[in-house]
Amino acid sequence: MTDIQISPHPHLEEVFTPEATDFIVDLVRTFRDRRNEILADRIERQERISAGERPDFLKETAEIRSGDWKISPEPPQLMDRRVEITGPTDRKMMINALNSGARVFMADCEDATSPTWDNVVLGQINIRDAYSRDLSLDQNGKHYELNDEIATLFVRARGWHLDESHVVIDGQPAPGSLIDFGLTFFHGAQAALDNGAGPYFYLPKLESHLEARLWNDVFIHAQDALNIPRGSIRATVLIETILAAFEMNEILYELREHSAGLNAGRWDYIFSVAKKFSAYPDFVLPDRADVTMTVPFMRAYTELMIATCHKRGAHAIGGMAAFIPNRREPEVTEAALVKVTEDKAREASDGCDGTWVAHPDLVSIAQEEFDAVLQGNTQQLDRQRPDVDIEADDLLAVDATGGSITEAGLRTNIHVGIRYIASWLDGTGAAAIHNLMEDAATAEISRGQVWQWVHHNSVLDDGREVTAELVQSLIADESVVIAEEIGAESFAAMPFVEAQEIFQDLALSDTFEEFLTIPAYKILK
Repeated sequence: MTDIQISPHPHLEEVFTPEATDFIVDLVRTFRDRRNEILADRIERQERISAGERPDFLKETAEIRSGDWKISPEPPQLMDRRVEITGPTDRKMMINALNSGARVFMADCEDATSPTWDNVVLGQINIRDAYSRDLSLDQNGKHYELNDEIATLFVRARGWHLDESHVVIDGQPAPGSLIDFGLTFFHGAQAALDNGAGPYFYLPKLESHLEARLWNDVFIHAQDALNIPRGSIRATVLIETILAAFEMNEILYELREHSAGLNAGRWDYIFSVAKKFSAYPDFVLPDRADVTMTVPFMRAYTELMIATCHKRGAHAIGGMAAFIPNRREPEVTEAALVKVTEDKAREASDGCDGTWVAHPDLVSIAQEEFDAVLQGNTQQLDRQRPDVDIEADDLLAVDATGGSITEAGLRTNIHVGIRYIASWLDGTGAAAIHNLMEDAATAEISRGQVWQWVHHNSVLDDGREVTAELVQSLIADESVVIAEEIGAESFAAMPFVEAQEIFQDLALSDTFEEFLTIPAYKILK
């Protein structure tokens, strides 16, 4: 197999067995060209939007939106998704998440994982062991193992845009999405079925129903190749791009045999607004803290998601609560938990069937709010939302957001962006920063907003213009703050110089880079 190069790793033969490698190579060769066409289509559509085209509901799929079809009934294992917890594929974190009391755990190969080769290989071993219920760990004198009752496992593969440079097939890096999905499916599908569940996935960053169609074709091909019954795979699509919000019916339709609903990926959604409409001053966002789920354009997309899902018999899963309770700061924790409670109560009242949290301590808080609304039920699929009437202008009403741009908000973006990128380059994709679990999505918002503010000559609430010079000076300031917070020794040991350079290049470039993880991946070890 001279046309296949896979980087060495101490555990490589456990993951890339000859059979698994053949399966991966077949997937890549079958679907690589279509994946590349999708990426080219994204670029072309971005050019059209930047030239003046505004997204709208597709005329050619009007019959799908008006039809009375439903997705295939979801399996019993997935009828209770009241609280879902997410996290990276780290072994200890996976055990704690699976034992957390949440109904679902999403093992994240994407935004919460830095795709070092070590993380990719070991993450696949951990996922495999979770499927076989053989996940345990002895660390620092403590023993960790799975409880008898654990959360249902979902896996989020990388998005279509990311390559895996450690797997080169026919001279081309393999799509990271097909590596993550393929290895997970090959090693875990039958074990999942044997345990009464199935191979369940989250699909990130889709921008159209044609991208969902490609995933559906991948699923059919994979199931047939391994003699797994069609429909065993179930996938929840994250509606985390503003373009996907216009095609939610169509996305569910394309995946209808394999659908497990939709999720409101709030942080990436905000970032996609900044990215897709980077050319337009009327799409400039205020401080991240002001872009809540109740501002008009965010409210429109979440209500449309719930109405669409329930019309089609699909689960609607709410957004992330990223707060990390801190026992050393009881007042901060108490205030934050009030906001978390309000957020989850709103989602449940709107009709969501479940929600996301990032920390085990939030599981019971979120479930209590859903239980209060569900009144003994495990979901509210029967609750239709005929009152929801969302037009294209509602999804695009970013200029009605309100809020302001402040120095504090600018500093927060710089601080979080640099600190997260350094963490990511150091191999950690889920970073606790100021009592929040930050991942690549929030770092994308951080650099995306700074780019908007500089590019469109935005003005702070104190009257100062956001210039490149101001950003550069605050990068220097915040680097000092970070060093003080984490300690000089830790600061010196981490790649903060590279992180500062990446953040500054992205925030001050002439054009809006599509994803920060693409240039950052080039220097990832």
